[in-house]
Amino acid sequence: MKKNNIILIGFMGTGKSSVGTCLANTLSMKFMDTDNEIEKRSQMTISEMFKSKGEEVFRLMETNLLREYQETLNQTVLSTGGGMPLRAENVSLLREIGFVIFLKTSKEVTYQRLKNDTTRPLLQCEDPLGAIEQMLKIRVPIYEACADMVLETKDRSIDRIVQEIISIRQNFA
Repeated sequence: MKKNNIILIGFMGTGKSSVGTCLANTLSMKFMDTDNEIEKRSQMTISEMFKSKGEEVFRLMETNLLREYQETLNQTVLSTGGGMPLRAENVSLLREIGFVIFLKTSKEVTYQRLKNDTTRPLLQCEDPLGAIEQMLKIRVPIYEACADMVLETKDRSIDRIVQEIISIRQNFA
């Protein structure tokens, strides 16, 4: 049986942190963000970590964090980094930890939300829209396979998304 946690997955810029914070407040649950937790523990930003230690070290930290949460997380809304479900082990851990929701939006909306965000190491390139498109081609099927529920975030307010999660999640409880 799954623990009473809600896990938000999806590409960067889909609203995982914003929705997660509001959802946790609405349900009187804790909110945690895996990227923030890794930054706190490593005492460096994700961008700094990618530059100094490489993406693989970061991905290993994500997996280790999930292993820890497998034992300790309870009554928590967990927002994950966009690449977390790319590792098969992480998919198993996420599904064991809680109810997994894929927040989905289009490449165009993602680009509009992130075009001025310099904290996203994977988008610091010549063609960020092209990079988003390529990553989404790979990641969307993985996100969909991992998720208990898929929710489109385009043109929906945070409050509306939260209410949809609450009503649909009750059917899975």
